[in-house]
Amino acid sequence: MSSRRSSRSRHSGGSSRTISEDQINDLVSKLQDLLPDLPNSSSDKVSATRVMQDTCNYIRGLHKEVDDLSERLSQLLANSDTAQAALIRSLLMQ
Repeated sequence: MSSRRSSRSRHSGGSSRTISEDQINDLVSKLQDLLPDLPNSSSDKVSATRVMQDTCNYIRGLHKEVDDLSERLSQLLANSDTAQAALIRSLLMQ
């Protein structure tokens, strides 16, 4: 009985928090449109699970790319003694 009550309170009490299946499908579709490696036409049906997995992988790849570029920039700035390099270093430290 307590599980029924807690289930009921989750569904009825927070109607502003619940998201319909149509809304979830719409959000997954929008997310799919943002990913470069997934087909994004409505005829190419991709599961929500795959969209979420590919999104996570894409974000991880972006993080790695930022880290790599940051490292390259740090190396370039470390090997440069120009006034511009000093200015860039000071801006990055802020």
